[in-house]
Amino acid sequence: MNYRMDFFKKTDVLLWLSTLTALGCGLLLIASMQRSGSYNYLLPQLLASAIGLCLAVLFCLADYRYPVAKWYFPAGIGLLLTASVFVFGMRVSGTDDTAWLVLPGGLTVQPSEFIKICFILTFSQHLAWLAEKDRLKSPLWLLTLLLHALLPVAAIHFQGDDGTALIFLMMAPVMALAAGVQCRWLIISGSCALVSLPVLWIFVLNDAQRSRLTALLCTDGSTMTDYGWQQYQGKLSLASGGFAGSGLFRGARVGSGIVPEQENDFILTVAGEELGFLGCLLILFLLWFIAVRLLKGIGATDDLRGKCVCGGVFSMIAAQSVINLGMELGILPVIGVTLPLFSAGGSSLLSTLIAVGLAQSVNYHRETELNTGKLRIPHRIRR
Repeated sequence: MNYRMDFFKKTDVLLWLSTLTALGCGLLLIASMQRSGSYNYLLPQLLASAIGLCLAVLFCLADYRYPVAKWYFPAGIGLLLTASVFVFGMRVSGTDDTAWLVLPGGLTVQPSEFIKICFILTFSQHLAWLAEKDRLKSPLWLLTLLLHALLPVAAIHFQGDDGTALIFLMMAPVMALAAGVQCRWLIISGSCALVSLPVLWIFVLNDAQRSRLTALLCTDGSTMTDYGWQQYQGKLSLASGGFAGSGLFRGARVGSGIVPEQENDFILTVAGEELGFLGCLLILFLLWFIAVRLLKGIGATDDLRGKCVCGGVFSMIAAQSVINLGMELGILPVIGVTLPLFSAGGSSLLSTLIAVGLAQSVNYHRETELNTGKLRIPHRIRR
């Protein structure tokens, strides 16, 4: 009992509670949309929730500085996961990419979700090493950070999963800011990215991706029945719930399954119809609160690696949330990004919970030290 009390005292209890609340709300939404088809999304989501929470606690108890210092292990895992997709990757029904592995029994795994965790660990070490060598102000050494960030972006782009690739592009600058990289270098990098947009439009994006972007601006009938259909039906479902919604398990549009991929990319439309504006507001509040607690973790630690880890977890969850909500509201194109903790998808849920566990590890292990690669655990914890 004393050990359990010590665990909660040393971790962010509010982050645990908000994460569990969001997870429970997501399970309710998935249970409601089960009426729209024969496939059972709830059972694998419950299994992923149980495994993910166990992993979150384990990653919290294990000192985050050890896998960061041994960066070559997560780097090797990331490379293996990337290579496995190019060799064994398959296209799953309902997606337009080959970023999935199909395991025996029909279980599907998206390796790019776990590469996010590997990236947080390796990029944190890279930033900490540059800071210790006083090289964070050197343009040449900062270029190595850019190359580090672009490696997973390029690999995942060639898998066809540009939504996840975009998440990496948003994680890197936030982690760099947490490490103390000057804003001017990030502004310069952002300006170069804006200048390169015409090149990306012509040589990188395919016809389907261009059509999804132009569908945001076109409202003619042909667009609404093609690339704009999903967002159009999603907005109708969001609007149909009014202020308080039709009630959980009672949404007619949810039951008919008229919104494609409502179990993952468009899970907010289920909340909009059945829980109304109030339900959507609750989801937004939970995601905002989780992001705030993760930001608090950046300022609560003096360890640079801990700041980078918390920055990576914050940017990962915040970027996914902003992009997904933008997709569902018709502000951003549909690029296959799930809503953290709410959408169906075992890989996404596992990586999110592991990331939360890493952030909690920063809080839990403030008193431990990493000395010559070995953890020194205080006597009162050993006892």
